[in-house]
Amino acid sequence: MSIEEAIAATSSLLVHPGVTGSSGSAAAVIPAPLRQLSAGPSQSIPGSPTGFALNEDDALMGMVSPRGRNTLDSAQVAGHSVNSTVLDRPTLFQSAEEFGQQNLKCMAPDREPWRPFASEGDYVFATVAVEAGLSSTQVDSLLKLIHCIRQGTASVTLCNDAGLRTALDRAAAQLTPFLKFEIAAPYKGSDVMFPIHIRPLWDWALDLLQNPSLAPHFVWDAERVFKLDGETYERFYTEPWTGDHWWDIQLPTHAENAVPFAFILYADKTRLSSHGTVKGYPMVVRCANLPVHIRNGERYGGGCVVGWLPIVPELASEERKTSYVNFKRVVWHEAFYKLLEKVAELSKVGYLHECYDNIRRWLFPVILILSADYERTLCDDAYMRHEMQIPMPILPSPFGGALGLIEDKKSASEKKLKSLGLRPVKNIFWSVEHSEPEQAASFEPLHSLHGGLGGKHMHEELKIVVNELGRDFETCLEERVSAFPCWRGLAHFDTVIHITFSGGNKMRDLTRQCFYAALDILTSTTSQVGYQLLRMICSYLQLETLIGLDVHTEATLGMIEDELLVFRGELKVYRSHVRRLHDTGLKDNWNFPKAHLWKHVTRDIWSKGAIRNYSARLNEKMHGPLKDAYQDRSNGKDVAGQILRIDHHRFAIKLIQARIDAENERVTHFTDDEPFEGNTRLGAPQQPSTLSGVENTHRDDRAFEGFRRRLEIFLNACLPTYGYPLNTWIRLQGTDTVWEYRYLKVNYASVVDWKVAVNHIRCSPSFHGRPRYDCALIQLSETKTAFVRLIFMFTCKIAAFEDVFQFALVQPLTAGTGSIIRGALLYPDPSHHGKFLVVEHTDGDMFLRMKRWTQTRCQVPEAAEQDSSSDSDQMSAKTQSNTSGSEQSDPDVGGPASE
Repeated sequence: MSIEEAIAATSSLLVHPGVTGSSGSAAAVIPAPLRQLSAGPSQSIPGSPTGFALNEDDALMGMVSPRGRNTLDSAQVAGHSVNSTVLDRPTLFQSAEEFGQQNLKCMAPDREPWRPFASEGDYVFATVAVEAGLSSTQVDSLLKLIHCIRQGTASVTLCNDAGLRTALDRAAAQLTPFLKFEIAAPYKGSDVMFPIHIRPLWDWALDLLQNPSLAPHFVWDAERVFKLDGETYERFYTEPWTGDHWWDIQLPTHAENAVPFAFILYADKTRLSSHGTVKGYPMVVRCANLPVHIRNGERYGGGCVVGWLPIVPELASEERKTSYVNFKRVVWHEAFYKLLEKVAELSKVGYLHECYDNIRRWLFPVILILSADYERTLCDDAYMRHEMQIPMPILPSPFGGALGLIEDKKSASEKKLKSLGLRPVKNIFWSVEHSEPEQAASFEPLHSLHGGLGGKHMHEELKIVVNELGRDFETCLEERVSAFPCWRGLAHFDTVIHITFSGGNKMRDLTRQCFYAALDILTSTTSQVGYQLLRMICSYLQLETLIGLDVHTEATLGMIEDELLVFRGELKVYRSHVRRLHDTGLKDNWNFPKAHLWKHVTRDIWSKGAIRNYSARLNEKMHGPLKDAYQDRSNGKDVAGQILRIDHHRFAIKLIQARIDAENERVTHFTDDEPFEGNTRLGAPQQPSTLSGVENTHRDDRAFEGFRRRLEIFLNACLPTYGYPLNTWIRLQGTDTVWEYRYLKVNYASVVDWKVAVNHIRCSPSFHGRPRYDCALIQLSETKTAFVRLIFMFTCKIAAFEDVFQFALVQPLTAGTGSIIRGALLYPDPSHHGKFLVVEHTDGDMFLRMKRWTQTRCQVPEAAEQDSSSDSDQMSAKTQSNTSGSEQSDPDVGGPASE
């Protein structure tokens, strides 16, 4: 076909769309001689039937007219076949619809495109699970439901998301809903309006009171509880009603059976978006009349979001203005008033309620505890400090005169308050009887210690000191922290120097691990200021662990007071070292609020019980679901309303689950745990093996040398002590079978609260990709205990007996699993190869056990012995003894375990 014939055949499609009257367009593909191609790389058009390459000089992407390259709005596309020896090929003309389209052969049909999944349903489920980011627990729950539906034991009538939302709304109607209000706050002569979402606090309380599964657990009366310590009774503090504040509440005498209904309130801002521009201000409440396992639990009866406070914008034009600061405080208190409006009224007149025990009581609501960060505590209190010159929330005597002036003369009161560094703001908590904010404000360890004094200030000091020593010291510290033994609930870190966390939980774990890792790095010879910093951190860790005990006695409170004096002395010496240095960036001024607050922690424990009653850790954990609701299920508009609706649905699910659990317990006495034999239970079973197979598998491990022979000797020596008399010597053969286990669950009686606690011990060559061989405290005899490392846990049968025996190969000896008291975390002593330091700060039980250990084993060393001990020896001993900072401490105190 000639060019003229081709043009005639496609005349209706060869007019450029930009020309008036055009009805279509076409593209011309014209081969060009090889000599016209540029030397640059070829650009092939995928799927082109001619397989040509474009010339940069001749190619113009767009509609092409065949009239040639002299036309203003057209272009010539020339090409050639790379593998062809023919220079000129026929020109190909295509319509716009055909240009660039592939002429593929028909694909063969695929009857099962979802392979390798077993079925299309499996593929669809996997897609939903991956896109939704379901956890393993959620996946198991959904699959279990699907199997129950298939078996006919369960049914699902929901058809779509709208039906699910309707069902959730019906369930949520059983609970007090959120209500939306607007509050007005005056500023510069006009009222500024703010929206606020509130779940009326007393209505939430009535929901709890009317719940039959919670009703038996309410505690109304104050208690003073004691335990027998040898020959005397010692008072202890745990729940809020065991503190003095509950005892001292004076309710109206005219009301028969008058009791407090005590609230624990928490409020703090949180960032909802990853970039931090969208924030939320949830309020969380807990009922102090419920026991801690319910109050601090995640089921119905635990913490509940009851409000969403407005956030006053931070305007550059209003920054640091006293009037605007006061305005933000007013907005905060006005919003809280909406929450407490009914509570304030009932705190004066009471509410008559027939309780579970059929006794009619007058309930008087009180705000017992305010849990918040220090800055939020400032906002809660009646008067805000201006320059942080006065310790808060304890108010010294000069404030009395200022308080009396407020109602009399505004100008005089403002002048008086200014001289004290305060601002006058009306406090909404004054409207609730027996709810003085300075008594309700409580020490909060998450912000004050883990994210404050220790995690922020001391850890930063440690990084500066190590940085001054050089890169080798930084590398050594990071390597030791990275190699720190794993322990359940203890975060693991691969880096130290260039890492930051906003959460106090991570900083708590990092501070503990850095202390042990730096014991022989920061000695008095390498860095005097660094060594003194370690001594200060050591005292801090003692205090942090003591303060966090779930039960306090007069003895532990005395230990806190004593250690506070030790810390004060160590801080004083540290500051003197810092003053002798120049341009290091180390902190000389430690006169900031979070370094002061823990001086009053014993007062809070005496007043309101253990620290867990007012810790913000559990409340801040509730921020996670709120952030997920914003990021996954909101459209960015009316954020508060959407988030709170989802949270209300979640609350309704908890209510229904509580009813289901109660019914299961009533009918079947359901329990999650299988019965224990003794105090231990083995798990993670492996394939059975012979004794010879065990020796061959571990032939390169010295711990398994003569394994069969040593086990035989152990059995013949120990079985009679276990109540299995032997008539003849037991002979073990290489073909005898043993079953290996790599997990051990240990129940033990905690010395903190005398309840059953649990340890989860691992003994595995590969646990999450790393070898993990945990340690344990075992009972050697009636009076002796020892720390050991688990190497191999197994069971075996003895021909002479029908029972299955459980044993563990441990270093330095072999023992029955029944002799294990609890798990332990041991850290290799950097100064003594083969010896270990007991990490006593894993929990309160281990801490108190080590205190008792040192009290019974510690002996004052001779002068010559003391002179020969190294700095790390002294520091190692101090970490595991109650020497109150004394230099005279035994290097071996605490019983470092040997391999």
